[in-house]
Amino acid sequence: MTRRSVLSRVALVGALAVAFLAGLGVEHVATAARRGAAQPYRPLDVFAEVLEKVENEYVDDVEEQELVYGAIDGIVGRLDPHSAFMRPDVYRQLREDTTGEFDGLGIEVAIREGVLTVVSPLADSPGERAGIRPGDRILAIDGAPTKEMPPGEAIRRMKGPVGTRATLEVMRDGFTSPQSLTLVRDRVRTQSVELHVADAERRFAHVRVKAFQERTERSVRKALDEARARVGGELRGLVLDLRSNPGGLLDQAVRVADLFLSSGVIVTTEGRDRRDVQVERAREKETEPPYPVIVLVNKGTASASEIVAGALQDHGRAVILGTSTFGKGSVQTIVELEDGSGLKLTVARYYTPKHRSIQEKGIAPDVVIEDGPPVAAGGSAAPDAARPHGVHGTGTPLSVAAPLGAPGEAPPGADRALRAALDHLRALDDRPARRAAPQRSATEPGGSRAAAAGELPVR
Repeated sequence: MTRRSVLSRVALVGALAVAFLAGLGVEHVATAARRGAAQPYRPLDVFAEVLEKVENEYVDDVEEQELVYGAIDGIVGRLDPHSAFMRPDVYRQLREDTTGEFDGLGIEVAIREGVLTVVSPLADSPGERAGIRPGDRILAIDGAPTKEMPPGEAIRRMKGPVGTRATLEVMRDGFTSPQSLTLVRDRVRTQSVELHVADAERRFAHVRVKAFQERTERSVRKALDEARARVGGELRGLVLDLRSNPGGLLDQAVRVADLFLSSGVIVTTEGRDRRDVQVERAREKETEPPYPVIVLVNKGTASASEIVAGALQDHGRAVILGTSTFGKGSVQTIVELEDGSGLKLTVARYYTPKHRSIQEKGIAPDVVIEDGPPVAAGGSAAPDAARPHGVHGTGTPLSVAAPLGAPGEAPPGADRALRAALDHLRALDDRPARRAAPQRSATEPGGSRAAAAGELPVR
């Protein structure tokens, strides 16, 4: 095989490599490819030489496509934990994720400190049923070590036909050694919104948002209308449950936050060019009445769901209750490549209305409810046990065990965070002056151009 033929066959890969090396960005890949065809870049000489040696002299036969894909994995894998190259089968499966159904384990993962880490198991998935938790580290999948494994490859290995088995080696804080866990793959149906009437007499609703998919905002609006119909009037309190919500579509997160805000910034995204600041703002149209809102979060609350929590917190529109969130403050866009593969690339970082970065820090709750053993039903606590003790992470840990005897309530059982949220709503409901908490205007960050809410996956 000649050097010229090798260069010709790897032109696209080389152009992608040079684009990143030269700081050109993905929008210039095609230009770089054209330049490379006529005037090859010097770094491609080494790449071509290695590929030629491997194909002609390596002891075993190797597939050309796998070598090329491996090279792209190497380029993208050096960028950040959330950028990834996806082979065609992985890309097809990712597209299924945003529509709501796929076959596999239902575990959302990301790279954290070089380790494949669980963001959250999806609701009613094999992962959740097996006891997988946010923060678990997956060290191996079916015996294959995950160290240096691209996230797309990990996703590919965890997905598969219904009824097949997958064995995970899992390490968790508190374990003395990794534990082996065998799960059976199933059809994962991620209906993104659930409604419960938490207290019919007081007109409290509990809306759980499991992920931000294509129609999530519409589903939340429908759930709120249904809650009003069930309680026979306007709501007097809402628990918006974002626990173990791994994220999803940015435009849907913006629209859900917009339901509760009549004005002001929702989120700011800043890309490579700091002068190109995109600001998403609330609209007055169809804003929900100013009833009290409690937002439940945990360390599985990530990405798009952190946008919602951060916006409502900065505007003083909701009390954030739970534990600190995951801390994924970057936006990824997905480009389909000509062979059916996909490139997921970090294109921006996002900031809350007060220009707080969420990356690696997460959203700190106003009221901290530590993870721990469930509280037995029928416990007791002072009515004000769940009052906030500050904002943006200055809350103090609480031990809450509230009575569940309110008439018309759908008992939250042993869910201590939900019980604390309902306690807090009851305390506010008993104080008429606090029923309609004023909406504060958060400081608007710099930037003058409002961005259209695009379909940018931020998972």
